[in-house]
Amino acid sequence: MTMFELYVYYEVSDAKATQLLPVVRAMQAALAAGHGVGTGLKRRPESAQGLQTWMEIYTGADAHFGPALDAAAQAAGVDGLAAGRRHTEVFTEMPPCA
Repeated sequence: MTMFELYVYYEVSDAKATQLLPVVRAMQAALAAGHGVGTGLKRRPESAQGLQTWMEIYTGADAHFGPALDAAAQAAGVDGLAAGRRHTEVFTEMPPCA
């Protein structure tokens, strides 16, 4: 079975960052428990024009995880706290050399 890594990046205002952090952490904990994915959360070290760039990371995801992630973000209210749209990039491992 092919496993995927999802990288979700978006901006959040400096003013909403402290409100969003526990929301994302709780959402990731629930996704890890319910789907067996690894999670991570990163941000760029600097803010630009009052906005921080955040990156959620999900490892070991199967092909059906994307819709579950979208539903979880919607239910948790992440989209309402983000400044703009969340962008998801999906990656998989390269096959080993023969």
